[in-house]
Amino acid sequence: MELLSDELLEDTYLAAIQYKLEDDFIRMLQLEMKRRQISKAAASNVV
Repeated sequence: MELLSDELLEDTYLAAIQYKLEDDFIRMLQLEMKRRQISKAAASNVV
């Protein structure tokens, strides 16, 4: 996880939600975003 940039983490999170990937994978991304103090609201504003 630490190899992903913040931007790539946000993009991955949004794609995981869009494509309805496994809940465990989405939860893992959410935990990493929380650890990095990246809000989900900020991720959803990415275009």
